Amino acid sequence: MRPRSSRDESGRQADGGIAIRVRNLRVNYGEHEVLHNIGFDVKAGETIAILGGSGSGKTTLLRSLVGLERPSGGAIWIRGQDLCCISPREMAELRKKFGISFQGGALFGSMTVGENVALPLREHTRLDDSTIEVLVRLKLEEVGLSGYEDYNPAQLSGGMKKRAAIARALTMDPEILFFDEPSAGLDPIIAAGIDDLILKLKRAFGMTIVVVTHELASAFLIADRMVLVDKGNIIAIGTPEEMKANPQPRVRQFLDRVPDPEVSADEGFLDRLTQNLRL
Repeated sequence: MRPRSSRDESGRQADGGIAIRVRNLRVNYGEHEVLHNIGFDVKAGETIAILGGSGSGKTTLLRSLVGLERPSGGAIWIRGQDLCCISPREMAELRKKFGISFQGGALFGSMTVGENVALPLREHTRLDDSTIEVLVRLKLEEVGLSGYEDYNPAQLSGGMKKRAAIARALTMDPEILFFDEPSAGLDPIIAAGIDDLILKLKRAFGMTIVVVTHELASAFLIADRMVLVDKGNIIAIGTPEEMKANPQPRVRQFLDRVPDPEVSADEGFLDRLTQNLRL
């Protein structure tokens, strides 16, 4: 482990309009390195989309940004603190400044929607029950779920579960909001509603938002900038317009949805299979 430092030049730079600063980030699973010298900044108040295919490393990157994955090297600076070397107690305090909406919602099935949303307040504050109830109603209203406090998660549709998870992520009024595949598994109309909600949250609160997604339509709608990850490397960073104009072959392949010849099925496979079935 590197010598501990609560603040250095990178930390001072991270305060001046930069919400998150990542430098030379590496993450290993055993002997296999899944992220290779990742580096980028997230400006305060911007929405950045982290894109990539399955197995690209984007989810590992998100887990590293919220302190759920211990990097093998490099630095992640948030609010002047390096996540790679702060103590568990400091990490717990820093996470109070985050809001995280996990893929699938991750709501507790044994709790009502209201109890799920209230959980961070009960765990991290000394507010009385009546104040917590008011705040829960406000957060649910913000995401379009007013009146659903007493419902169980099992009674909600997929889109409503996502909104309830967002309400819980907003409970502590976070400075940074993280989304893991917010539109995954939703039909286009419901997914568009989630995109619209993210845009409204940004306009209303001016918070920094990091979205991990493989949904291109969603990313191009909500993102100020995009980070494209491929095989553990960042291969492109830019605004939606810059990404659309990027001529790099791997970028074009991803954005234009061109099959990867390395993993595409043998073109003659189906013909051979059909012939074998006829025998």
